[in-house]
Amino acid sequence: MKINFEVPSNVIVASHITGIYDVNRSTVLANDDFSLVAEWAKSITELGLNGIIFHNNFSDETCKIHQNDFIHFVKVDYNPKYNPNVFRYAVYAEFLEISQNLIKNIFFTDISDVTVLKNPFTATLFLNNTNSIFCGDEPKILDNEWMQAHSENLRNKIADYADYELKFKDATLLNCGIIGGHISTILPLIEKLWAIHRDHNADNNSLYTGDMGAFNYLVRNQYNETVIHGYPVNTEFKAYKTDTSCWFKHK
Repeated sequence: MKINFEVPSNVIVASHITGIYDVNRSTVLANDDFSLVAEWAKSITELGLNGIIFHNNFSDETCKIHQNDFIHFVKVDYNPKYNPNVFRYAVYAEFLEISQNLIKNIFFTDISDVTVLKNPFTATLFLNNTNSIFCGDEPKILDNEWMQAHSENLRNKIADYADYELKFKDATLLNCGIIGGHISTILPLIEKLWAIHRDHNADNNSLYTGDMGAFNYLVRNQYNETVIHGYPVNTEFKAYKTDTSCWFKHK
């Protein structure tokens, strides 16, 4: 991984891996189609924030056209051993290892269905909770049919996974499409999250990526007392409404 620019102290990061079948969309994303990430980049630029897009297939020309003072591109070599939703945590872990001394606060987000509505780094809630994990959520509980299917692989690999599911079955479903906080909190979180995927999710041949299962398992077990989710971090998931009192819109 080569970082050819000065990494900002407050930054929003996303990944865009193409050329491989996407189980969430049931299609293969086009390699050099910037329109898929344009709204994310536009929202960051308009707010004067700093964004980094990790990618594997944008052309040099596309990067040159769309790079500006607020958006930077970093090309990575995709490892097909992992599905894109999981591989991104390998990228993020490496990025944080390289750049941790430069970063103060950071958010990792999905890129094709998330936009930034308001600067999260100046929000009082964010500034007053430097030990917290901020993340997205959904208007449903952990114990739902989709999560039961999504978690099958991890349930078979992690000894206490079923116990966690029972303990937190009525808890709000957290969404890893938005994860952020102070670097001192986020660095170990990403390291642990990547370790779960590396050790338990590499041979996942199911129809589900396992990213939501791993994230909820880790946060509920280790960060449940300090996690902050929902309003004002994110708009209601899949409500397709813009509420500028929230930091992020997630569909």
